[in-house]
Amino acid sequence: MSLLNENEKSRISFGECLTAVHEKTPLIHNITNYVTVNDVANALLACGGSPIMSDEPKDVYEITSICGGLNFNIGTLNERSIEAMMIAGSRAKELAHVILLDPVGAGASTLRTTTAQTIVEKIKPDVIRGNISEIKTLAKGSGTTKGVDADAADTVTEENLDEMVAFVKAFAEKTNAVIAITGAIDLVADADICYVIRNGRKEMSRITGTGCQLSSVATAYAVANPEHKVDAVAAAVCLMGLAGEIGWEKMQEGDGNSTYRNRIIDAIFNMDAKTLEAGAKYEIR
Repeated sequence: MSLLNENEKSRISFGECLTAVHEKTPLIHNITNYVTVNDVANALLACGGSPIMSDEPKDVYEITSICGGLNFNIGTLNERSIEAMMIAGSRAKELAHVILLDPVGAGASTLRTTTAQTIVEKIKPDVIRGNISEIKTLAKGSGTTKGVDADAADTVTEENLDEMVAFVKAFAEKTNAVIAITGAIDLVADADICYVIRNGRKEMSRITGTGCQLSSVATAYAVANPEHKVDAVAAAVCLMGLAGEIGWEKMQEGDGNSTYRNRIIDAIFNMDAKTLEAGAKYEIR
């Protein structure tokens, strides 16, 4: 852990972030990926939040109005969902609700890239969470991904960690958002500090939807801790990675990725402040 600067002194603990979610049960509107929508809802329930799903343009204004946060996931885009995102995003901004963007596959197609960039520019989300290729695409205006996964050339490593920390802080400052880059090493930053997180298991990449689940959980954490969004998002990232570790420990002979998905959600459900504090692996830069 680095020496604490003034920004770090004002941070709250991950255990406090978790407790706030459990006490407040934030209601989150998710316009999310059809592939993983059920898992997103269950992960949100497991962490102590409450989900509601709607991508109908005639419905989202009212739905967003009753929620505390809005989670955008562009993994299965269509014209209707894009229209719904813009309506819901504008309403959420009017109400000063927390908005998170998960730019799934930005860089893989023109539609995904331009939609994500439009949301960043017009809606101005409070949190942007993606893999390194997706975040680089948003920061630089173009990029490549391998489907919805990070390009092999884009990896946060020990060797380029200083460079990546500087990059994510700079993008956070430019967008006035908390930026979360998830991968083998996770980075969560605002303009002043960056959490470098080393929780998780490589086997989590064999499950569709762990990133989608994390985005919904991170939205709930940011809503429940509005004055400490960077700490809250970092807590959510550690929570998800730690749940992956705990879930893997409980795997039995014959279990596969479907069982592992359920064990991760169960681990989120059973997580308490003490376990999260003890299991979180991070440093602040």
